Amino acid sequence: MRLQREKSLLLMVDFQAGLLPVIDGGTQAIKEASWLGGVAQLLEVPVWLTEQNPEKLGGTAPQLLEQLREPRVWQKVHFSVMEEPEFRDALAATGKTQIVLCGTEAHICVMQTGLGLLEAGYELYWLTEAAASRRQREAQLARERACANGAVAVSADMVAYEWLHRCDTETFKQTHRQFLKPRSARPVAFN
Repeated sequence: MRLQREKSLLLMVDFQAGLLPVIDGGTQAIKEASWLGGVAQLLEVPVWLTEQNPEKLGGTAPQLLEQLREPRVWQKVHFSVMEEPEFRDALAATGKTQIVLCGTEAHICVMQTGLGLLEAGYELYWLTEAAASRRQREAQLARERACANGAVAVSADMVAYEWLHRCDTETFKQTHRQFLKPRSARPVAFN
């Protein structure tokens, strides 16, 4: 099933300043999440953030917040934000059925949130390059487990182009310029 921006919400779990220094691939995960967050906002897709125990782990990483215009931030004590009644009720009230999920740590809070979303009947899209853990293998296991239970693994480009749907609009032209900005240094091989 394709993503539709009218049905979508981007949920970023616990990209917190105190946690990111120990996350394998944390810098790249923040880059991908920031970029897709910017696209989401341009397309009027809601962007929600969670923070686990921010008194100890710090708030959301500043480099992510500076890319987003007034995201909704939820503080939580449960590993799965779906265990927080206020969040669960607010999400249901949006009418959104497709949740694009990313964050840290993939094998704890992201996975438990994802499983909770699936149990509640949401379509779950696991943003692979923006879901990270202290150990890469744990992030991989979390994605595999989520997908085995009904999640769909996606990339930021897949999500953005499905939200855009077509190339002959002014919104595409505005967003496409963002696609042209380098998001990561990739070596070019010439043979």
